[in-house]
Amino acid sequence: MVPLSGGCVSLSEPLTDEDAWFRVEEPSAVNAVRRAAERLAGQLDLDAARTADLAIVATELASNLVKHADEGVLLLRPVRHGPDAGVEIIAIDSGPGMADLTRSARDGHTTAGTLGIGLGAIARKATWYDAHSVPARGTVLVVQVWPTRGPEVPWAAGLARPLTGETVSGDGFAARVSGGRHQVLVCDGLGHGQLAAAATTAAVQAFHTAAAAPPAAVVEHLHRSLTHTRGAALAVAELDPAAGLVRYAGLGNIAGVVTDAEKRRGLVSLPGIAGGQRRTVREYEYPLGPGAVLVMHSDGVTDRWRAADYPGLLSRAPQVIAATLLRDAGVRRDDACVLVARAPAGLA
Repeated sequence: MVPLSGGCVSLSEPLTDEDAWFRVEEPSAVNAVRRAAERLAGQLDLDAARTADLAIVATELASNLVKHADEGVLLLRPVRHGPDAGVEIIAIDSGPGMADLTRSARDGHTTAGTLGIGLGAIARKATWYDAHSVPARGTVLVVQVWPTRGPEVPWAAGLARPLTGETVSGDGFAARVSGGRHQVLVCDGLGHGQLAAAATTAAVQAFHTAAAAPPAAVVEHLHRSLTHTRGAALAVAELDPAAGLVRYAGLGNIAGVVTDAEKRRGLVSLPGIAGGQRRTVREYEYPLGPGAVLVMHSDGVTDRWRAADYPGLLSRAPQVIAATLLRDAGVRRDDACVLVARAPAGLA
């Protein structure tokens, strides 16, 4: 088992509330992923039947990466909704991709001489799953397993991973609904390693406990909350579908984009360091049209991606979009984080 970060995740270490990245290239990784999934299920008190379902899903996803993928990686993490907890698995690869995911999910379809039951089994055992694939570019599969029916696809989600050689990421993200405000945060703790991660952890905690207020006021609160840390670049966005707007305030090198399949508009973050030196925080408003999504990322992700290069991607779950961009635009010499949000259904 070789995590994407280049560090080592020991099977004796707890996984609860931690992301676990695996590089899945050899058959031995399949058993390691399955055992880690079963252990996480036990920590989250999933019953025996759902733990067995999760084990099948984890095994099939990892096996598909070994058999079909190039540069396959897998993320295993807990997901929470109120008092309930489930498990999310995200499988990412760089090829060969599939032209027709629906056909590939039917039992009996195979491209490698196998029984062809993997994607069908995943669909039956998962609470929900979503995927996107482009021939010659790769595939992303996101699967959640909950003890009961579970929540719907989230309105916002993200991924963060450390640079090669580090075991923790200094980048992070969060989403919240407070006082009717749908807000998201992306944070990049200065530097790398434990101290950068501590700054981001402090920012996420302060974000969740901040009073319901516009993004600029939340950023001011985060700035005051990070004075005991080495500081961070961060940005807060608020989606207001009723007004058709995104409100955005940021300090430092966090990128924000509102995009649809045809055009994209960059969002303005001002120079500064939350918890350190800063200018006056300013808030900007941008139109949020039908079908558009908000993408925010740290400087560990380049801005050279374009939605038009991924037909149909913006209609997929936020995790699928974020994982695809992290795969293709993330750089290995830095921590990297991508968050994707869209206007919550029923609020426009």
